[in-house]
Order: sequence, then C-alpha cells, then structure tokens
Amino acid sequence: MRRRRLIVLVIALVATVGAAAFAVLTANRIKGSPEETAEAYFDAWRRGDVADMARLVFQPPPDFAERNRALDVDIGVVSLELTPSALRRTGDESAEVPFAGVRQLTDLGQWPFDGVLRLGVRDRAWKVLWTPETLHPLLKDGGDLLIEKILTPPAELVTSEGEKIPNDSWAQAYLEPLRPEFEQANHGLALVWKPWGKPGEQLLTRMPEADVERTTLSRPVQAAAARALDGVEDSAIIVIRPSTGEILALADRLGDNYSAVRDVFPPGSVFKTITAAALIEDGLDPAAPVGCPGAYTIPFHRAFTNDGEVDRGVVTFTDAFAHSCNTTFVEQATTRLTGEQLSRTAAAWGVGHPIATGIGGTCGNLPATDDLDLLGADAIGQGEVVATPLCMAALAAAVENGTWRSPRLLSKEQVRRIDGEPGEDVPMDARIVGALRDMMAAVVDHGTASDAGLPDDVSGKTGTAEVEGRTSHGWFIGFRDDLAFCVFVRNGGSGRAAAVPIAVRFLKGL
Repeated sequence: MRRRRLIVLVIALVATVGAAAFAVLTANRIKGSPEETAEAYFDAWRRGDVADMARLVFQPPPDFAERNRALDVDIGVVSLELTPSALRRTGDESAEVPFAGVRQLTDLGQWPFDGVLRLGVRDRAWKVLWTPETLHPLLKDGGDLLIEKILTPPAELVTSEGEKIPNDSWAQAYLEPLRPEFEQANHGLALVWKPWGKPGEQLLTRMPEADVERTTLSRPVQAAAARALDGVEDSAIIVIRPSTGEILALADRLGDNYSAVRDVFPPGSVFKTITAAALIEDGLDPAAPVGCPGAYTIPFHRAFTNDGEVDRGVVTFTDAFAHSCNTTFVEQATTRLTGEQLSRTAAAWGVGHPIATGIGGTCGNLPATDDLDLLGADAIGQGEVVATPLCMAALAAAVENGTWRSPRLLSKEQVRRIDGEPGEDVPMDARIVGALRDMMAAVVDHGTASDAGLPDDVSGKTGTAEVEGRTSHGWFIGFRDDLAFCVFVRNGGSGRAAAVPIAVRFLKGL
C-alpha cells in the first residue's frame, strides 16, 4: 500500500515537472520565421496593402502609412516589382534580405533600386525592423524624393532645311522675339532626391524632344546675304521666293533700332516700277518715245531735275526707266494720272497691304493727292510715298512671278496663329508684268545698273531717295529666276554706288 502511494507520488511529481517544463518551452518559443515574415511583407508591399505591412513591422512609426502612400503619390508610382535574394542570418535573432526593386513611374518610366529588408525578434516574434531606408536607401538620413519640372533650352529656330541659322547672319533681332511663341510646353521632368540641408540631386530625367521650329530662311541664301553686308553699316537685304512668298534671307544691319520689316523710308526711284505700271495701265506703251530733258517744270508748279541734270532727249519709255529719268516720270505722271490712280496702283502692288509674316511688319503708304507738285514727287518715290525694304522685295517678287504675295518667315499655319490672316495672293495684269520685266532687264543691260558686275540673267531697278539734311538712301531691287531681293543702305548714297555692289556680292555668294 505504501509502495503504491509512492508510485502515485512520483507520477504526480513527474507530471508537475513536465507541465512546468512545457510551460517554460512554450513561453520561450519564437513565433514564425524570418523567411515567413519577409515573404509576407514583400507580398503586402507589392499589393500596396499598407495595413498588412504595418502589422509585420515592429513598432511602426505613426506616419508609416502616410510615408508609404506619399512616396508613391509624389513620384507617381504605378507599379512595383520586388525580387528578394536569399535571406542572411546576422545573429540568433536577426536577419536581412537583400532585394532588387523596380518602380514604374507615370512620367519617367522604370526606376530600379536596391535595398535591404532587416528583420529581428521582438516580443518573441519575427518582425520587420522598418526605417525610411527600407523604402529607398537614399532616405536613410532623411530627405525627400519628388518629381520636379526642369527648364530646357529655349525653342530653336532653324532654317527651312532644318539646319542652324548661320552665325552673325544679322537675322537674330527678328528670331529672338519669336522664341516665346514656341515655348508653351518647353520643360522636362526629373526625379529629384532632396536631402535635408543639402542641394538636390537629379536621379532620373526626361527631356522633351528638341523644340525646333523651321523658318522659311534658306541657309545658303541667308549666309550669302549676311556676308554681302560685311563692312557696310546701316544696310539690309531681304530675299523672297516669288512663287511662294517665303522669306529666304533677312539680313538687317540697320542702326538706331530701325527695322527693314517695320520701318518705312522714301523708296526713291525703285518706286518708278509702280509708277510705270500705272502709266502702262493708262495706255503708255513701253516702246513709246518720251522726253527725258535735264529739267522739267510742271506748268505753273515746281521744277524737277535728273541726277546731274543729264539731258537724254527723246528716248523710249523703257529707256527712260532704265536710265531713271525723273523728268520723264514727273511729266508723264502729272499729265496722264491722278493721285487716286497712282495710289490705287500702289495698293495693287502691295503698298498699304496688310502683311502677316510671323514677325509682324508693314508695307508702306501712299495717300492719294490732288496736288500736282506732290503727285510729281510721289511718282519718283519722294513726296509722301514711303515703303519698307520688305515691301520693295515683295514688289520685285511680284514682277518676277506675276502674283503679289504677302511675304512670310514661318509656315502659313504659324503665321496665322501669330500674326493673323495674311493678305490674299493678287494676280497681276500679265501684259503689265511682261512689260515691267523687260524694263527691269534694260536697267541691268544698259541702264543705271549696267557694267556693275551683275549676272546677265538679273533684272532690277536702282533707287536713290533724297533725305532732307542727310545723305540719300540707296536702293536696289531685282530678281533672278525664283528669287527676288531688295538691298537698302540707309543714308548710303546712290543706289548704284551703295546698293548694287551689295547685290553683286550676294548673287556671287550663292
């Protein structure tokens, strides 16, 4: 009996010790494994389940969810790839998992990064030991990751061939103000790391395609025009393609902020091209004999003289044009035309037309007059008539092509956007155009531009415009094939002496 009690006592004692040992083992058991915790965290991170992520983190900071969501919003994360490597034990109760990540960003595409997920035993369970570095190694010491706009170079205006505008081409004063017209979306984007208290660093960038806008300028024509002006101050040359109205060259060295596109000047004898058109329309035949005396006085009005008071006697109207006889044009205009007729013809050939080039501009003006003295002066490009070099280049282009076109420096679509609707193309009278071509050819063949070195296939008209108290302006307009031009030298002297040599250099430089 005593023995049986002893056995029962031993059994009870063993049971008590076993229960105590089991309780101790159970109390010291670590929940889960680092592999399980890491796998669960990566899975929740991929899904963007911030609540599940937080449950796996030891003492997550109060802004844990906000930090994770804010980063995705700030840099535009649309997806996340995570590729863990093998887990490494760093102690009995610590481990880490290196991983590779790729964030897909809305505006910048893929952004790869490497990180380390650290784990440790806390409160008898494997937990993620989270710090901002877990999101990205750069955030270890604080700072922000965000997307910023970055400035890009201003719009580049190029030639019609897509090449750079030649250096020192004397066109920059017109091109620079155009750049803002093409910069509305001219910015790039960058992923920027901004460590606290330090300069930011661009990690990933996206630059827009080069903001390039083609002008109508032709690189070889612009280069030839610019070089033709070398050494000549206060000068300009404008070249137009008659068949389209495109400005092929715009080289402007005018001083005192004058513009060959916007400022008007007395055109002198180049305006005789328009007066000749009015006289031919009125019935004067280019082959008709006319007087070219050294001086001519409008009856009961003022007197006019030729340059040097040269008396050429009786010549054909074509030769009077070729030799630029002031007296012929004053006499014929005041006896055949009214001020209204001359003003109307000038308008038909562009004077007073709206011009939409893309860079603004004007053509000129000729008010109608009943004053014979003023009509005589207007007929030879003095009086009240004024014009821009651009307008006179368009005049030469209209003679060559037979249609007046509003000159433009940009595509038609861009011109409409910037300057508005240009004037419509105006077909000219074919009979008058044919006569003017012959008369301008005579100027180069045996007139005021002869023996000056111009190519044989060039036609043109010289002009010398008197300026009170100053040296005269020199003009020369002309054309060759599908190319028309105007050379203007402000206060440079006669057209033959000042403007024609520039035209010669230009044409030889093509």
